[in-house]
Amino acid sequence: MPRIEPFERYPSKYDQWFIRNKYAYKSELLVIKKQLPKSKNGVEIGVGSGRFAAPLGIKLGVEPSSKMRMLSKERMIDLIDSIAENLPFRCSIFDFVLMVTTICFIDDIEVAFKEIFKILKPEGIFIIGFIDRNSAIGKLYEKHKESNVFYSIADFYSVEEVISFLSKSKFKNYNFCQTIFHPLSAINKIEQFKKGYGKGSFVVIKAQK
Repeated sequence: MPRIEPFERYPSKYDQWFIRNKYAYKSELLVIKKQLPKSKNGVEIGVGSGRFAAPLGIKLGVEPSSKMRMLSKERMIDLIDSIAENLPFRCSIFDFVLMVTTICFIDDIEVAFKEIFKILKPEGIFIIGFIDRNSAIGKLYEKHKESNVFYSIADFYSVEEVISFLSKSKFKNYNFCQTIFHPLSAINKIEQFKKGYGKGSFVVIKAQK
């Protein structure tokens, strides 16, 4: 079952995070934008309220939460009601797939990644952004997850664990970037991203089919 209950109950609270932490959000947008191919033929899986898809020019999103779909629709995203483990697309049709802070709410990552591999064209790109469990913010989220309506149902992963899932799904040619090097409350400007991982709390992996 998709983990959508808190997103159905607290859609405004979810969306307010991006306003309250606008420079962290813009820092995440920046690093993701740099990884996207020039092609517009892509989809975001777990599009949420459209906070990433809309400014990045992605017009199609998959989202199981009806309340999140309502917010995304306001941002002019075309929505499909489905889950990452069961993507209703033909094989080999997209140049890229984006997934941002979604893996922690997926029931079966291995199945989801295989679905994404299937819908990508040969040499297509999978861009995945997430909070590294071993990072400063990742450890903080883990420590206080029971007190957070969203993260109480989340499973956080390390970069190495995500790489393992990608490898099992036959992805290759990994590229790593990172941002969010300070506590969220201390970020008062856009942080420039760096290559690699291990220092920033938000990691983006670009992998190729």
